[in-house]
Amino acid sequence: MAQEFGGQVRFVAENYGDSLLAKRFGVTRYPAIFVDDVLVATPKDFGFYGRGEGAGDGRYTPLRSAASHERFRADLKRMIELVLAGRKDAARAAAPPAPETSGETAALPAVTLKGLDGRALSRAGLAGRVVVVELWATWCPPCRGTLGWLGELRKKHGDRLEVVAVAVESEEANVRKLAGELDLPVVWVMGTPELVRAFGDLTAVPTLLVFDRQGRAAGAFYGASPGLHEEVEATLAPLLR
Repeated sequence: MAQEFGGQVRFVAENYGDSLLAKRFGVTRYPAIFVDDVLVATPKDFGFYGRGEGAGDGRYTPLRSAASHERFRADLKRMIELVLAGRKDAARAAAPPAPETSGETAALPAVTLKGLDGRALSRAGLAGRVVVVELWATWCPPCRGTLGWLGELRKKHGDRLEVVAVAVESEEANVRKLAGELDLPVVWVMGTPELVRAFGDLTAVPTLLVFDRQGRAAGAFYGASPGLHEEVEATLAPLLR
């Protein structure tokens, strides 16, 4: 799109967690889009589910649809045109509000997790165990590697650790097929919008949440960064002692 404006626009990509603009606006998830210092799209705009909001409330969800892509392109072009015309006030007025909170859950939610094998887990039933919840999708290539690694962690730590794999935006038949292929010692769960919202705002897959033995949130990790495994294992180490 930058080429459409004859060299007046330059695209800059900033690493997640390193953006001064994101910190200034309180954006703690990704992706977020800025035109100069105008926040034009928040992570929730691209999100699958948001806490307290209905499914599909994001302006550009479902993100994979052609209609959503075109809607985002049109909105972004309009915001660029306003900024280039010196009308930043109008651009800010049309922009979404900055997020008020990170959207992260503070504790393991009081929900019943129903596994594909018929097993049911509640918060009370998980008490005394460290819990890792992985929100993933069958169409997400990095998720498969993360799930395999989590299965190995579960084998290593045994009953001290419970791993729950919650599938989002995925067909149950595909989830069952993948679960059978991987054959991992994890609890496979279909993620309804209501269930996923209970874990906070979901804006990326994989999203990995860690809860301690008392059910308190101990860590949240978004995406499949190169250091993900090391960071998660460092978080788990003191919890599993």
